[in-house]
This record gives sequence, C-alpha cells and structure tokens, in this order.
Amino acid sequence: MSKKFKKVLVVLGGTSGERAVSLDSGKACINALRKKKYIVTSLDPKFKKLKLIDKKKTDVIFNALHGKDGEDGVAQSFFENLRIPYTHSGVLSSFNSMNKAISKKIFIQRKILTPKYFSISKNENKENKIFKILKKIKINFPVVIKPINEGSSLGVKIAKNIFELKKFTKALFKKYEQLIIEQYIAGQEIQVAVLNHKALGAIELIPKRPFYDYKAKYTKSAKTQHVMPARLKKKAYSKVLRIAETAHKALSCKGVTRADFKYFKNNFYLLEINTQPGMTNLSLVPEIAKYRGIDFPKLVEKILLDASINR
Repeated sequence: MSKKFKKVLVVLGGTSGERAVSLDSGKACINALRKKKYIVTSLDPKFKKLKLIDKKKTDVIFNALHGKDGEDGVAQSFFENLRIPYTHSGVLSSFNSMNKAISKKIFIQRKILTPKYFSISKNENKENKIFKILKKIKINFPVVIKPINEGSSLGVKIAKNIFELKKFTKALFKKYEQLIIEQYIAGQEIQVAVLNHKALGAIELIPKRPFYDYKAKYTKSAKTQHVMPARLKKKAYSKVLRIAETAHKALSCKGVTRADFKYFKNNFYLLEINTQPGMTNLSLVPEIAKYRGIDFPKLVEKILLDASINR
C-alpha cells in the first residue's frame, strides 16, 4: 500500500448498458486493491447517488464505471465537485473521448488517420439524405453505423448496402438521438494500451464473429483470439504505439486508455479511444500489462496512484 492513499472508494455498476461489465471490472479491482492492503469500500450509483459520497471515509476514488454517466464526464464532474482525487481521465477529456464526432475532429487536427465519417441526428434523418452525403464525401459500402456516445460496441452495425443502412439507422434512431456513419475498414484489429502517457504494447484481435462486438468482448463462448504482441513488423509496431500516445495526449487523457485501430494496406486507422477500458478477466489492458511484467494488482495500483483532482 502506498502512503499517498489509504481509503479507496471503488465506484462501479451504474445504469448504462455496460453495467454488467462495470460490476465485473469493479469487483476485480476491489480484490486487487485489497491484496495491496488498501482499505476498500464500494458505491454503485444505481443505488446511491454520487453526491452522497462520504469525504471523511474516502481518500481517493477508483472509477470503474463504463458507458454513459461513467466515462463521459458526468461522474467525473461529481468527483471534481467533491474535491476528491479520482482515477482515469477528467471531465472534458472524458466527454471529448466518448463523443466520437468530437474525438474524430481532434484526431484529424493532429493528423491522425481515422476512417471517413459523418454524424447525423434523428431530426436530420430525411429520405435519401444519408445516401447523398455518402456520395458527396465518397464513402462506399460497407459502412459502420454506431451511436455517437456509446461504448463496448453497443449499437454498432455494419451495413453492406443502402437497404441495410436504412434498416439499421431506423432501428438505432428509436434508441439514440445521434449516430456516426463511417467507412468500414478491413484489415487487422489492433488495440494499444497507454498507461500514464506511455504505451504499454499492442495486441491483435481475431474475432470469431464478424467484428469485435459486445459478445466478442465479454462472452467466453464467443471469445476472440488474442495475439500478444500483435503480428506487426517492428517499425509498424513502434508506429502504432506512437500514434496511441499522441491520441492519448491530444485528448488530454490521464491514467489508462485503450486505442482501437484497424491496420490496412500499411496504414493505421484510429477508430476511437476508450478512457475507461475494461478490467475483467477477458479485458485487453490487463493482458497487455501482464506481457510487460505488470501483474493485475500492480496495474490497478499504478492507475490508482495517478489519481488527482482537476484532471
């Protein structure tokens, strides 16, 4: 246990579509922190409001929430208001990273390659408008459709033609107000973990399903093949680590992030950056860290010790 913090509050669960994963992540982190001799309690915002956190019993907050209200700046704003140090990224960087349209603009500003895209809201979804935009900015089928601010590949669809595009957008607009439509990129699925501004390594995913969706991430029966380190030439491997570090810093992220790439025709396309990556037994960041000689309790402690206010 570090002298910096003694009493740790792990915030987990919540009410997003990623609640189950957050509970798994949080429980794993609780066990790891107890192994490191911290005094650990927990809070689930589904049952107790964040504003009711007891400051006298909390030296630091370990944020194990995933999805809406957990990694989009909402929970972080409560932590800031309470003036309690907390892990992972801050209010603005969390919001910008979660919002795929904003993060893509930042990637482009920093000359980071990302698939061609456009965003469209429910009230803009007029007949043939999407098809006209696709033609104008030269996006060909297949295309990826996803909510603008969802995580764990929730709501992600791949449309092979205009008929599937119409069907999927109609269905998604029943639940979401705004969508991103982007060019589908084939090739290798590469993900990079960055810890405290330094890339730990790159892992390659070979999904049994059409793409690395929610089931591929969290269902053992659909478990994706993990190749660590990723099957890349040395120069390409170093390059993707540098891009991930650049994206992490461009979005002013803190603690740990995971950057999701496609590698196609010698180019890395950054799809998105995750500021609250999973910490389950199927999660990628712990696997990458383990390869680098950092066991799970040590990884969790490294994330904890980076906690601060005004992140």
